[in-house]
Amino acid sequence: MSEFKYQEPFPLSADTTRYRLLTKDYVKVVECGGRKILQVDPKGLKLLSREAFADVSFYLRSAHLQKLQNILSDPEATDNDKFVAYTMLLNQTVAAEGELPTCQDTGTAIVIGKKGEDVYTGSNDAEALSKGVYETYRDRNLRYSQVVPFTMFDEKNSATNLPAQIDLYATQGNEYHFLFITKGGGSGNKTFLYQQTKSLLNEKTLTAFIKSKIMDLGTAACPPYHLAVVIGGTSAEACLTTVKKASAGYLDHLPTHGNEGGQAFRDLEWEEKILKICQQSGVGAQFGGKYLVHDVRVIRLPRHAASCPVGIGVSCSADRNVKGKITEEGIFLEELEKNPAQFLPSTPPDMKPAVELDLDLGMDKVREILSKYPVKTRFNVKGTMIVARDIAHARIKAMIDEGKPMPEYFKKHPIYYAGPAKTPQGMASGSFGPTTAGRMDPYVDEFQSLGGSMVMIAKGNRSQAVTDACQKHGGFYLGSIGGPAAILAKNSIKSVEVVDFPELGMEAVRKIYVENFPAFLLVDDKGNDFFAEFKK
Repeated sequence: MSEFKYQEPFPLSADTTRYRLLTKDYVKVVECGGRKILQVDPKGLKLLSREAFADVSFYLRSAHLQKLQNILSDPEATDNDKFVAYTMLLNQTVAAEGELPTCQDTGTAIVIGKKGEDVYTGSNDAEALSKGVYETYRDRNLRYSQVVPFTMFDEKNSATNLPAQIDLYATQGNEYHFLFITKGGGSGNKTFLYQQTKSLLNEKTLTAFIKSKIMDLGTAACPPYHLAVVIGGTSAEACLTTVKKASAGYLDHLPTHGNEGGQAFRDLEWEEKILKICQQSGVGAQFGGKYLVHDVRVIRLPRHAASCPVGIGVSCSADRNVKGKITEEGIFLEELEKNPAQFLPSTPPDMKPAVELDLDLGMDKVREILSKYPVKTRFNVKGTMIVARDIAHARIKAMIDEGKPMPEYFKKHPIYYAGPAKTPQGMASGSFGPTTAGRMDPYVDEFQSLGGSMVMIAKGNRSQAVTDACQKHGGFYLGSIGGPAAILAKNSIKSVEVVDFPELGMEAVRKIYVENFPAFLLVDDKGNDFFAEFKK
């Protein structure tokens, strides 16, 4: 019989994160029974949470921005890769001004905390951390995205962005360590669990599996991604929790080999293999190319002999993860990049000019123009759009089912799937990037049959049903870059007015006027779909 030996499941090496001191207030050390107890005032927890979610909404890590810069200098990157990377760097420069958040989907607030046994707060820590979330979303130009249910089918926006997801763990010592994440719906929806078996664990089968499942990611979550693949886990939830932490860079300092105790480790060889699979997929940074992902983390975990869970997930182009800690020295927050402009090249990348498209020429003329160009064509759009997403589409579908006519605005103008963040004072719009197109796929055929949704603008790949509907009814789908919500608000969206369902808040139907709005033709009226070659 083997001897007992405890193995730390995730043995991370020393933390090399650069932190900035928020305050030395709210913490003190007291002696109790010969132990040094770190006493933390709950106000310190609220402060740390508030500042973390404020910082991560407007600033990103330097390492992430460096990877965007690397795309611009890579001779193998396509023009579309470079256009997306350059736009994202411009977007971050705008966001760092502190008014317009990086992404309009300012996300679910997630707190992962490890509390030392010698840390005393005398409070409900989750409540204090939640208060910090509440204050940030109340006071900054962020979006309320959380919907709370009252019955199985009746729900409404909480109007606070609460509840937050707060997961607190006990550990040794007298320090309190945190990972704060804001997870938007796009990247959150691209988390997958595949229940596999031992038969997966060989070179040929695993390679084929990864190649097939990578395509499940698509582009709806705003690549280039930080991709995490976790193989194993003592349970399905243990596997997926590891995916989330790995995609946030939280597990970068794991060992690179396993042991008899079952420690988690990074498999560097498979990280390189999967990186090459992603590069060779051709999907690229949303519109074709090399950069579906920035990097890959592959974590191998122990498993039950009868199970082999595999988790795949991403942190998107809004890589909103930040660490915090409370120690004897004070309250600290990871230092994010406040000067992203330094990563911009001195001149924009040299690319073929976009085709000019005026949406106010009328729907028939716009469709006539679009029909002349192949998929992947880049357009520079101006004119009027109608903004509508999930709940508005459901409302209009209900109206049609009741025998009421489709609103004329759905027929007269292109439909932009989006939901804005709060509008800063003196601006026309808050951050206002596209939302995931696929969620509206079930409505397209019926709406187009009635003359609506003939030109749609959003982000990400769509189903075959949309391609078929566009071919049948003469419609088009244009892809907007997923991610650059701040720069769209500052430079492209010139006016915004609510025209229907005002009670839906950020889901209300709006009319907007845009200029210099970039979009790519992805699905045309002839049955062509940019993503079709990647679906094979």
